Amino acid sequence: MAGTTALPLQQFIASLDNTCLPRILQVCSGVYFQGSIYEISGSEVSFSTGDLVKIISIELISVCCEDISNNEKFDLPINHTGLFKVVPETLPYNTIEEMISLRPVGLESCLPFTFTNHSKMTFDNFTLGAGRTLTVISTERQEGQEDQVRCHVKGQQGASAEVCIPLSAHGEFSECENEERFTLQEIMSSPCLRSRRFRFVNTTKCEQPLVLSPVYQVHGIMNLRKNILKFPSSLEVDVVDVTELCKDVNFVTPLSLTEVLSQPDESFPAVVEILECPETRSLFKCSWLPELNRNSHLVIHKKKNTPMVLLSSSKSRKAQQYFLVSEQYGGRFRRRPREFNSVYEVYVASIQAPGLKISVTRNCEDVEEEGLPSLSVGEQLQVVRCDRMDLPCTGSTAQKQSVEALLCQRLQEPDDEDDDDEEEGVKQENEKEEIFLPLYMPGHFVEVLSDNKKYKLRDLGKEFSLPLDVKIVSRDTEMKTDPLFGLASLRIEGAMLEPTIQASLPHSPDHCFEIPTQWVSMSVSFTKDPLPWPSDQPPEFHVDRVTEVTDTFFYEFHKQGNPEEAPPPRPPKGNLSSTKSCKKSKKSKADKSKQRADKSDPIKKIADLTLNSKKRPPAPPPPSISDDQPPPLAPRKHSIDVTKGKALPNTYVQRQDPKKKVPLCDIEADVDSDHDYETVDETLMTMMKAAQENVQFF
Repeated sequence: MAGTTALPLQQFIASLDNTCLPRILQVCSGVYFQGSIYEISGSEVSFSTGDLVKIISIELISVCCEDISNNEKFDLPINHTGLFKVVPETLPYNTIEEMISLRPVGLESCLPFTFTNHSKMTFDNFTLGAGRTLTVISTERQEGQEDQVRCHVKGQQGASAEVCIPLSAHGEFSECENEERFTLQEIMSSPCLRSRRFRFVNTTKCEQPLVLSPVYQVHGIMNLRKNILKFPSSLEVDVVDVTELCKDVNFVTPLSLTEVLSQPDESFPAVVEILECPETRSLFKCSWLPELNRNSHLVIHKKKNTPMVLLSSSKSRKAQQYFLVSEQYGGRFRRRPREFNSVYEVYVASIQAPGLKISVTRNCEDVEEEGLPSLSVGEQLQVVRCDRMDLPCTGSTAQKQSVEALLCQRLQEPDDEDDDDEEEGVKQENEKEEIFLPLYMPGHFVEVLSDNKKYKLRDLGKEFSLPLDVKIVSRDTEMKTDPLFGLASLRIEGAMLEPTIQASLPHSPDHCFEIPTQWVSMSVSFTKDPLPWPSDQPPEFHVDRVTEVTDTFFYEFHKQGNPEEAPPPRPPKGNLSSTKSCKKSKKSKADKSKQRADKSDPIKKIADLTLNSKKRPPAPPPPSISDDQPPPLAPRKHSIDVTKGKALPNTYVQRQDPKKKVPLCDIEADVDSDHDYETVDETLMTMMKAAQENVQFF
């Protein structure tokens, strides 16, 4: 920057107009020496020492007014309707020409104006004394002669005269305050007026002289800045004009992939440089993605809108895979029957495929209270429509409930013996059984297909509704390795028309891949590098038509397609009143049976001996010897063979005569009780009676 002069940004911009643009400026110094950051209308603008800014346009937006007396500043919009008048200069002018040069460009438009002569002057035969006031009427221009101004002079006693004064006349001249009025736009459009001081015509606003300075909205570009910068010219930085020194400087403009699509077709093929690489957590799992690094190059061949479909592998695999496949894929597919795990899934599929036929793959028991019919394995059903069905009432006071259900027809399997009987077949068709399947009903079904045709990928999307289960039967022969071939089953989740960019890497320009611009976030810049092949011998291009994606891509795709997908219906709630009454009746009956059971000692003791008892009561103390009871068996304790591993008899439990036990038939039974306690049948009582007699025998 040797030999150049630094100027404040505001002063430099004020000296420009749109005819001399663009200009290249270099930031050299200012209040923010190491850099400046400004927050302007929500956008951050930063300048550092040495930055280059290319000014492409300027726009006048406001006027800065500075009060000379106290250096206070305020801004006025350029469309301000107030008027201003010129404040006369305190220092005198030396020549008429100097004074005239500071008038507006169109001198005749602001005539007449008045000035005072402070020195004695003589023009030809006319002498002008000091202190006279002169009013400029017009300018006189004659070829071969010096330009003059025609002035009107008032003499003593009301006399007046006109005199022509050459512009080069010397003396001391000072302006008089005139009644001329100017708007802000008139002042800003004249460089001469911008250098003058003004005062409001309406003195109530500000009586002090003001210096008016234009404030421009500067539009510029910087290297590696994506958008056009917009900043005011009032920034306190110094700049240097380096337009001549930086003619060959290339200002790189970063472009997103979406902005690359807006470029004309003539811009391709081209070599671009990657300025920002895709995010590390990408939506794609492919070989070309790790190659897209910062500062690396990429060959863009063309742009287009590519029809694509999203495929997913079967859920039975350990790691489910997802693929984004172009409809130009050359493999062949065959339809696979879909599996459904609920009636609601069957209903969703029937909306897209009317007349859907399904086969039951797991038995289903009849539940009358919930309206669930019985289904057997192998039964075939045909969906008719979605309707409402009434659930059976569980009690006399229960309210009638209606739920959504799928109306289906049972399909009769053809009988080999009656194939020739057409009349009987017609009769069976007319008497098809109709059943209702509630939408909340779980079940296991499989679609019944009779189609064994091979389809191309683009034909499947046209003839059938999605999602659709398929199986690949032949690979794409144009691909070296087909990742779809060999998978047991695939599901076509959805289709889309995706704007893509066909690109390749410089070291293998013939191996092309398609970049979906809406799913890859990166920025590039066009370069002037030559294409990596001879200009007259382009290679034969091979495009990858299958791109593996992550499960995140799959979920994001479904969010866009079904943002508010309704959940499946829930089973209806039971009748609360009938449920409560049922519980109360059961509780009362159980309490009544418990009270009756406590009255009989044998039943209570038998219950204590059962294994269902959580806590057995402690053993009673040894009984006292009485005459009416059998003698204790303690003396026979030593005669028991311990080596045989038999359990010792309990000598602390009192034995009772079974003859004195109350028989079960004499116990009052509660016939109406529907309690859930265990009952002792006659067989069990007979076995227990025999066991007690054997104990007494020993």
